[in-house]
Amino acid sequence: MLTRRTALLSAVAATALSAVSARTASTEPRAAGPVRLTLPEPGGPYPVGTTALRLVDTARADPWITAQPYRELMISIRYPARDTGGHPRAPQMLPGEAAGFAAVNNLTGVPADQVDWAATRTHAHADAPVDRDRGPHPVVCYSPGTGDPRSLGTTLCDDLASRGYVVVMLDHTYDATAVQFPDGRVERTVLPAEFDKAYPDKRRIAALLKKTVDVRVADTRFLLDELPRALPRDLHGVLDLDRVGMFGHSAGGFTALQTMHDDRRIAAGANLDGVVAYVQNDDESGHLSTVAADGLDRPFLLIGKDGNDLSTVPSWNALWRHSRGPREGLTLCGAEHATFTDEEAMIPQLARRLGLPRETVELNIGTIAPARAIPAERLCLASFFDRRLRGRKAADPSASVPEVRPFGR
Repeated sequence: MLTRRTALLSAVAATALSAVSARTASTEPRAAGPVRLTLPEPGGPYPVGTTALRLVDTARADPWITAQPYRELMISIRYPARDTGGHPRAPQMLPGEAAGFAAVNNLTGVPADQVDWAATRTHAHADAPVDRDRGPHPVVCYSPGTGDPRSLGTTLCDDLASRGYVVVMLDHTYDATAVQFPDGRVERTVLPAEFDKAYPDKRRIAALLKKTVDVRVADTRFLLDELPRALPRDLHGVLDLDRVGMFGHSAGGFTALQTMHDDRRIAAGANLDGVVAYVQNDDESGHLSTVAADGLDRPFLLIGKDGNDLSTVPSWNALWRHSRGPREGLTLCGAEHATFTDEEAMIPQLARRLGLPRETVELNIGTIAPARAIPAERLCLASFFDRRLRGRKAADPSASVPEVRPFGR
């Protein structure tokens, strides 16, 4: 949930330039200028198109900025494209989002000001024509971790789109590091300040965690309400809104399952290493959410970092015991919390270019190599949604990937 990520948002200025070690991850020279990063290509058969939309909920005042009488959101829609010629690859982050991410982020021991975050290009092509021949396509929504922008889930979202899904990536304004709107305005996170006001009162922290998830769930439900009306004409008839899934990382995974509990439009949900209680530590008991206390009657998937399973995460155990529908649990051996984000691809590049210590790499993304972790995560998600949204037979990831272990093994 918010665990180390909120605390790091508050302390990032003190930690970002620390951890100098003689035992570096690479002997390559340090970068002469800002580092530019690349993301791995999607693995599916379709090229990917993307478009961004601004959504405004006039029925709801913004819960973080009380003077604002409406809630304003940005989404990115990834979709299977017919062709991509003449349509440039979209940036991972717009300039304002990149500046906000450089200033406040969840990277541990990484000098973020030495990276050109705005230079990274995704493998999704801006406004490319959609592939209508094989549609309509099932829809999967994505919610990022606390303080993270929606763009930090690009690797997994682009891959799902390349496999025939329409993926809707949602930014939670004033939660995400920075959200840039079409008029160029940038709204930055308020969570570090909110956490500082609550700390160290555990009751106030729990209340803040609950508010954060409640806002995210309301954002997602509004998205589901608004999406049919907000779609650009080119995407009309392409989304199968009778087959909707959701996944997310950390608090985004919590959001996916809590939204599924509250809204039956979500048919299947996947949670990437997010507790489902209002606690700061994965192994902490109590403060259960309603999804954990009531359980679910529809399919869900839990994927944990190394060491996270039903025996170590009490809120997952409660969810599992109280659920009546199909449930799946996997541990990705060697993974850390951020392994399930684009950091898995980025951190090794930064380590090579900036001479970061191996300890910094492992603290962020664990010991599993990106060449093993990224295909494993993609396979787990694609297999789950293929079975649960498309009714297809799909490979069991644990049968072919040694690092993927079902709970209890």
